[in-house]
Formats: sequence, structure tokens, C-alpha cells
Amino acid sequence: MNDLLPFLVQHGYEVLFFWVLAETMGLPIPSVPLLIAMGALAKAGQVSLSLSIGLAVCAALLSDLFWYTMGWRRGGKVLTSICRITLEPDSCVRRAEDIFGRHGGRALLMTKFIPGMGVVSMPLAGIIRMRFSRFLLLDGLGTLSWVGAYILAGYLFGRQLDRALEYAMGMGRTFTVLTVAGLMIYVLRKYLSRRRLLRELFIANISPKELKGKLDAGDNVVIIDVRHAFDFEADPYVIPGAVRIPYEQMEGLADIAAGREIVVYCTCPNEASSARVALRLRRHGIIPVRPLAGGLIAWRDLGYPVEPAGGHKPE
Repeated sequence: MNDLLPFLVQHGYEVLFFWVLAETMGLPIPSVPLLIAMGALAKAGQVSLSLSIGLAVCAALLSDLFWYTMGWRRGGKVLTSICRITLEPDSCVRRAEDIFGRHGGRALLMTKFIPGMGVVSMPLAGIIRMRFSRFLLLDGLGTLSWVGAYILAGYLFGRQLDRALEYAMGMGRTFTVLTVAGLMIYVLRKYLSRRRLLRELFIANISPKELKGKLDAGDNVVIIDVRHAFDFEADPYVIPGAVRIPYEQMEGLADIAAGREIVVYCTCPNEASSARVALRLRRHGIIPVRPLAGGLIAWRDLGYPVEPAGGHKPE
């Protein structure tokens, strides 16, 4: 590991702490290679195995506590901030919510092993008001498992990894070009897919002001709330007259629409769920259907009214 390992021997602890902290804060920089490298160094006796694990765990927990607190205080708005700096800003929220829906708080034991899920799951725990002691226990165990698994992998297979890296370095310029090209293709595909979705969304959407005008004028508009159960439970209010149909339960919507204009909304970053619902329904010939720009958050920010879902006050 010619140039990298000597640098890590001298500055590894500082690099490890701030690198893990940066990734768990949401920056798209993977910590796994660094964790494995620190494990290999520990095997060679160059760094302390226990100190490396401890520093990485502390860095991750520091970030996790910050996002948990932000989720508790700010609710769904914090997810928008997080997902603006990830490669898959909308799907990361939806996937994390689905995992929480299936496993509850135990999801914290596994989300760090799934790219993009770790940082999103922390504010989700705050949004659903997970008890702090339970959050700290489950997140601590999940973080220790994540850090320990990769550092120990480097510790156990350090010599094999070193030989593999020496072989890759021996390829010289070819290896560098292939690595950089592969990374650029991956990022470009994600970017173009993202831009395509946002372009279709921008063309089709309806502003809160326009929707409010239609409601005030008595237009026959069907409003569909497609928020995930976690978002809804944290904030069980809807736009007046809206029908609550989660994204996963779109069957039968054609019967509800009956030729009327449909407006769908959520609280996810860039109205991703509502945009996908709109595009999906349009492909099946159900038009006109438009996502609400800014979702429920934008509607509320303008001071427009909301009402308890189902017409009853939530407990």
C-alpha cells in the first residue's frame, strides 16, 4: 500500500475520525475502504485496533445524535436537507421508511450497512419519537457492528488486501483510468436519471397557490395524500378535502378519479413520491394528474389551512 499506509500510520486516527464523521453527516464519501485499511494496519501493529474502533464509533455516534435531535425538533423538513447531498436523494428516504416500517427501531442495527440509509435513519428515529435510551442502545450496537465488521475484515485479511492493492498499482495508468472512468459513469447515470425525473416533475406540477385558487373556486379536484405512514403518523393533518392513499396502495385510484383532475402530494424531498405516482398514473392513461410543488411543507409555509385526517382530531 506504498504511499497510503505510511500516511495512515502517521495521521490515521485523525483521518479516520473526521472521515467517518463526514460520511455519517451525509457527505457521499465511503468510509469502508478506510476502515478496512485501518484494520490492516492494526494487524501489522502500526495502529491500535481498539482505539481505531473506538474513534470510528464515537465519530458516527456524534453525527447520529445530531441528526436524531434534528429529526425530533424539525420533523420531516430535516430529510430534505439531508437528501440534497446524496446521490439518490428521494429513494434513500423511501427505502429507509420501508425498512423502519418492517423492522421498527431494530432497523438501526442494519441501516449503516446499506448505502445511503444510515444517515436518513437517524432523523427518522427522531421524527417517530423513538425513546432516546432505545435509540442510543440500538444505534450504538448497529454502529459498533458496522465499524467492527470492516475493521476486523481488514485485520483478518490485511495481507491479502495488500497483495491485491500492489497488483492493482502495478497496472499503473490503466488501473487509474478504469477506476476513475467507472466512478464517473456511475455518477453520471445517477445524475441524468435524477434530472429526467425532475424535468418531468417540473413540467407537470401545480403550485400551492394555484391549487388554493382551484379549491376557493369550487373546482372539482381530487387531492391525494401519498405520504409514507411514518410521515403521516408524525403529522396526521391533510390539505382540506384530501384523501389519504399511501403510495403503495394506488390500486383503485381510477375509480376515485372518475375523469376529474388529480393532485398528489407528499413531504419527501422534491415531491419524489407524488411525482412517481403522477407519472405512473399518466402512463396508465389517468390524466390530468399533477404533483403539488413543494408538497405539504410548501402548502403550510404559505399559511394555507390543513385539517385532521378523516375529519377527527388526532389523539
